[in-house]
Amino acid sequence: MELTGAQALVKSLEMCDVEVMFGLPGGAILPVYDPILDSKIRHVLVRHEQGAGHMAQGYAHVTGKPGVAIVTSGPAATNIVTPLCDAYMDSIPMVAITGQVALASIGSDAFQECDTTGITMAVTKHNYLVTDPADIPRIVKEAFHIATTGRPGPVLIDVPKDVSNETMEWYWPDEIDLPGYSPITDVDADKISEAIELIRAAEKPVIYAGGGLLKAHAADALKRFVDLTGIHVATTLMARGVFPDRDPLGLGMPGMHGNYTAVMAFQRSDLLINLGARFDDRVTGNTEFFAPDAKIIHVDIDPAEHGKVRLPDVAIQGDARQALEALIAEHEISGGSKVDRSEWKSTISGWQEQHPLQYEQADSGFPLKPQFVLEQLRDNTPDDTIVVAGVGQHQMWASQFWKFDHPYTWVNSGGLGTMGFAVPAAIGAKAGQPNRMVWAIDGDGCFQMTAQELITAAAENIPVKIAILNNAYLGMVRQWQELFYDERYSEVYLSPDHPDYVGWAEAMGCAGIRVESADEVLSAIEKANAINDRPVVIDFRVDAFEKVYPMVPAGGSNDDIILGPEGDADAKAKGTAPS
Repeated sequence: MELTGAQALVKSLEMCDVEVMFGLPGGAILPVYDPILDSKIRHVLVRHEQGAGHMAQGYAHVTGKPGVAIVTSGPAATNIVTPLCDAYMDSIPMVAITGQVALASIGSDAFQECDTTGITMAVTKHNYLVTDPADIPRIVKEAFHIATTGRPGPVLIDVPKDVSNETMEWYWPDEIDLPGYSPITDVDADKISEAIELIRAAEKPVIYAGGGLLKAHAADALKRFVDLTGIHVATTLMARGVFPDRDPLGLGMPGMHGNYTAVMAFQRSDLLINLGARFDDRVTGNTEFFAPDAKIIHVDIDPAEHGKVRLPDVAIQGDARQALEALIAEHEISGGSKVDRSEWKSTISGWQEQHPLQYEQADSGFPLKPQFVLEQLRDNTPDDTIVVAGVGQHQMWASQFWKFDHPYTWVNSGGLGTMGFAVPAAIGAKAGQPNRMVWAIDGDGCFQMTAQELITAAAENIPVKIAILNNAYLGMVRQWQELFYDERYSEVYLSPDHPDYVGWAEAMGCAGIRVESADEVLSAIEKANAINDRPVVIDFRVDAFEKVYPMVPAGGSNDDIILGPEGDADAKAKGTAPS
């Protein structure tokens, strides 16, 4: 069967079980858009290429399948670099397809030409420039394999226009031959035995649960391991939901804005069992002072992570689920712990009792506290609601105050910290899980970066719900300026009224609601939950000067954690500019 390169590309995507893709056509990719009309794959037409990339990420987060974005050459390709980098940092499986000028024009500065493979080399696991249409089925199959195996990540396929128009004889490869790519998933039994000896002897162990557990579909294995050992679990920003927050052994989120118990459990532990986390600087603070008395077990599928930040006592390369299952089996054979951990458990309980997350919502309802909004959203939505966050204060409050008891219900930009992530990622998540409620928690600054994608949601009948915590500032930047720049608020004020978020939402085909007082919150949420025929945007006018606590000043030790406004003076004395 003879097909054009474009037809072969679309058919290859079908062979990889692609159900939905996100994109925007243009000249160089136009040949590929014609056979899309005849394909069973759903195409979601975005309003900006960055939106296509973030939608693909949101889809991948909640389905575990690779998200697919398709855009044209030049500025379209450069617009998708940010989502590619975001996916690379957070190990999100994604396949991006970009158009390219004809092969003979490459290097001539042709219209809408750029060196896409060169530009994206640093932010993809691998990328391809297709030079022969006969290579397309092989390349597509390889791309999906690379994106989803080992440490997941984005792969890009750059397709010149003439290659799309040329013909080839259709085939589908039976096997993949990538001699230079062979991820190790099996774990070393000797390393497992060494790890169990450390675990059995530890008096103050803590599990440091990272996003790699979600990539490995290891939530059930983690729960079995914790039930067996009785070891407490802290879940990083990328791992929220991998262990139930309401479980007595769940500690919540550690790190710069983690809760006191999780932060101090790391600091005072004698053994950190790191499962699929990369010792991110937002968690460790100053590495010189991080968990100073702890031995380290580090499980990661990527050997480059071992010793990159903290030298492990036992480094286990391999799939996190397989590692946990091996640890469970070995622990059962070994006979359990050698030591009494009751004092450690009592210490943790004491921290939880003495230092809970806290805020004060005035009885008058003014000013409206963002934490109150999140608690009301949490308590008045289904237990398995998918929560998508942008980046900044609202992201931290969402992670702190929501209770994540199910995996794949938390979607956010972790490593890259991409403002504007929430709206398109929520659309992608809803496209991937159409029967689940999806709430995006956004800030007014983030919302203004990608809100045009709500037109996509309205036009494509993807009824996401958006909660804007509108404090009229670039809130996290303002918080740092208040504490570390002598309250010199340089270029962070946004205004609560410009734009008119309700009017803007309605203009984009969404329902718009404004909330200014605590006593209006519940009714607005109930109204939004009842609307399922279009997207909903709620403009929550929250306290402009509320800060995120706890907080570890950047560059400082986690022992310097500030619990509330009463510690601001210490923060100003000890802190430095953000790093």
